Amino acid sequence: MSRRHARRRGGSPSPAKPPVDAARRVSTARISGVDALRGAALCLMFVYHFSFDLRFYRVITSDFEHDAFWLGFRAVIVASFMTLVGISLVLSDRAGATARHFWKRIAVIAACAVAASAGSYVLFPRTFIFFGILHCIAVASVLAWPLVRRPRLALGIGIAVIVAGLAYSNPLFDTRALAWVGFTTYKPPTEDFVPLFPWAGVVLLGIAAGHGLVRMAFRPVEPLANAPRWLRFIGRHSLVVYMVHQPILLGLLWIVAGR
Repeated sequence: MSRRHARRRGGSPSPAKPPVDAARRVSTARISGVDALRGAALCLMFVYHFSFDLRFYRVITSDFEHDAFWLGFRAVIVASFMTLVGISLVLSDRAGATARHFWKRIAVIAACAVAASAGSYVLFPRTFIFFGILHCIAVASVLAWPLVRRPRLALGIGIAVIVAGLAYSNPLFDTRALAWVGFTTYKPPTEDFVPLFPWAGVVLLGIAAGHGLVRMAFRPVEPLANAPRWLRFIGRHSLVVYMVHQPILLGLLWIVAGR
């Protein structure tokens, strides 16, 4: 195609557009593997929240605040989501996402975080969510974005953040104004608490993992592209699914429980 024809058709001459390296040409099937992982994390979350809602309606009496099983189960879910956030940052960067796209996405997540806080305040005014997983994802994504192309640095800082968040505590951070940072001596009274320390560190580990997947041409997750379509679908639309699943679960249980 000549330069003249390229201009007439709204394109640009090939020299004006940087070539895309082979590593960026990731097939849809391989990206679907990541969607399937995200969908699996959502399924685990459904189980946890359904069980939590059963306790809310006094169908069961599980101790989600102290029982080792439920605490561990929740940690696995949060760790899965935060790792996938880091991987998604890498994928977004390699896909050529602009700063405008990034900040638009952050704004959407932040708006959903505010909505989650408002909704939890209606149900739990004394223990509403003031810094849950969506809040942490929004802030951690902003902090992690400058390291999205520096996997080794992200890995080192991520490990340091996790160790600091688990090993250090100070009563200064027990107030709600600072608890969101981490370092609290006890879990504050809130329905969902995901502080930056240690969980932002998991996002940074996700960046390192994302680069590792790229180097391996996504082979570790490629078999997951054959996962059920519905699993990949909910993983692809995880934010929407996250926002609507609890009202649906609570509503259905309310109908069944007759309350």
